[in-house]
Formats: sequence, structure tokens, C-alpha cells
Amino acid sequence: MKKRIGWGPLLLAALLATGCGAGGQPASSGGGEGGSTLVVAAYGGSYEKAMKESIIPQFEQKYKAKVTYVTGSSMDTLAKLQAQKDKPQIDVAFMDDGPQAQAKSVGLLAPLDPNQVPALSDVYDVAKDSDNVGVAIGLDATGLAYNTKVFAEEGWAAPASWNDLARPEFAGKLVLPSIANTYGVHLLVMLAKANGGSESNIEPGFAKLKEMAANAVTFDKTADVSNYFMQGETVTSAWGTGRVFTLQSKNFPIDFVYPKEGAVALMPTANLVKNAPHPVLAQAFINFMLSVEAQEALSKSTFSGPVNKQVKLPEDVAAKVVYGEETVGKLVRMDWKTINENRAAWTERANKEIEIAH
Repeated sequence: MKKRIGWGPLLLAALLATGCGAGGQPASSGGGEGGSTLVVAAYGGSYEKAMKESIIPQFEQKYKAKVTYVTGSSMDTLAKLQAQKDKPQIDVAFMDDGPQAQAKSVGLLAPLDPNQVPALSDVYDVAKDSDNVGVAIGLDATGLAYNTKVFAEEGWAAPASWNDLARPEFAGKLVLPSIANTYGVHLLVMLAKANGGSESNIEPGFAKLKEMAANAVTFDKTADVSNYFMQGETVTSAWGTGRVFTLQSKNFPIDFVYPKEGAVALMPTANLVKNAPHPVLAQAFINFMLSVEAQEALSKSTFSGPVNKQVKLPEDVAAKVVYGEETVGKLVRMDWKTINENRAAWTERANKEIEIAH
């Protein structure tokens, strides 16, 4: 999962001011589960800091409940759900859409009840699951990031295609995402699509990635190439809107490009765990995350686009996030069923033939 910067006072003030659930409607008391301890497994780092400082205290006050926060990456959380399958201890699991699809496929998640999560009616279709198993709580796009200062100094055209990462001028100045993280999977699939393939025909992707690897200094496994950009080790890469504009907000000369073949929808999701100890309270928490006020604050502070269609953003914020019907409609959504069926084999192949060999 991508890093998140703190939501801080903005979200706190928004939620205090409204006292409402999603869609502006008064939230329920949790259906008899108030006073319980809700266990939420979610991302660490600044995302955890924001949740603990803003979202969680307001939820606890509103629902007269306590929240225990279990920190971990998407894959960490997936492993915990698998280990606890017979006796779940987690109520709400936050995972990126790829691992979420894996969790759904093996029966670890339960569908949301639209009556308990009324904000679903205001959510973009791309953010929804066809069976209401989980829902995205933010919209990012994976595309191309580049150092605008270096490109201007060198007289280079901004990258416009996924294939542009193979341009010879980037030799020794390129860090690529590893197949071990979501950005790396997105890159491989989009290279396949840009060269006549798809998730079901990945060979063109591997062929182009091998060619591109000749430019690469390394393959990053952390999903955060900020330091590589700041230290000058990379001048461009496949990266996400949230991370790019967060770095830009720190006055670094970087910008994001939606490639001509399309940018990929990257979505953190919130999910009800199957047989969760507190299913009603868990769904109230998910509904709380989808509220207009929380979504607005999330977009303004983390550069993650709102999934709630009712959110209205100022122009300066809207320009830096995935926002609006037109932009959202252009996002490429991955076929995670096919990807997850082949991911282990792709990972082994990428490691042996490209990353480790490189």
C-alpha cells in the first residue's frame, strides 16, 4: 500500500462539525455492539498515524466503542486472515485491491449489507465489488512519474507511454518497481497491453520489461521510490498519484503522467471479515470511512481521490487527485482473477529472468 500523510486537524474538524454518517445521515449506534472492541487491520506508517489521530477517536466517541489497530501491509493482513480463518479476530481488513481479490477468492471476506453501509449508493462503480465484498475507500492511479527539472535541463520530452521507460536516455537513471509490489504488477500488465498482450497473454509484457531492465539501476520492493528520486538515482518510474503529489507538495520537481495506453486504478479497500466478531459495528466503521466529510479530507491531505461521487473538491486539489466521472472512467482496472492465478509463476519468472539476473 502506498504511504499516507497525516489527515490531521482537517479531518478531525470536518467530522466534529458534522456528527453525521455517510451521505450526511445520522449514523446508528452500532446495532447493540456499542461498547465493544473493534479490531481493524490496516496499513502502517503515516496512514496509521492519521487513523489513530483523527478517524478512530471520532468513531470511538460516536459509537461508544474501542478500536484496536493491527498494523501490517496488505499481504501481512491477508496472511493473518488466512491464519485466523477458523476463528477470526479481525473485524475490518484494509487491503489493496489485488490482495483483496485473493482474500475474496478463498472465502475470507463477507459481503457488505447496503442497509448498514448506505454510502455504497454514492460510490463510483469502479470502487465497488460486484458482490459488495468490500469497497475501495480511495482512488489512486498508477502511471508515470518524472523529474521535471532534469527533463527540462536535458531537453527531454515528458514520458507519454509505458514503453517510454525503455528510452535510451534513461540508461543508468531508472529505478523500476519490483514484481513483489502492486506497482510492479501494474507495470508488467500494462507493458503487455501496450504491446498487444493482456493479463491472459503476458509474454509481450515480459519481453518489454527485459528490454527496459537494461536501463534500470535496481528494482524497488518497497513501493516508495521517493529517496531514489531525491538522490538522483532515478529520473522517471512507474508510480502512483498519491505518492507523486505528496513528494511534489514537499517542493520536489516531480509530476505525474497518465500514459496514452491508460493509467491503472489502484484502490485501498475496506472489508468486512467473514464471521467477524462485530459485523454490525464493522460495517458502521466502513460506512464512516465513506462519508463525504472524511472523503473530502482524505483527498485534501493524502492526494487520494474520493470514491464518493458527492464529494466536491477545489480546483487545486482536484488537479492532483483522481477525481470526477471522466477521469475515473478512464482508469484501467486489472483482471485480478487472472493475475492472482498466475502471480506466483510471474513472480518466480521475473525474479529469475529479470530482477535477480539484472
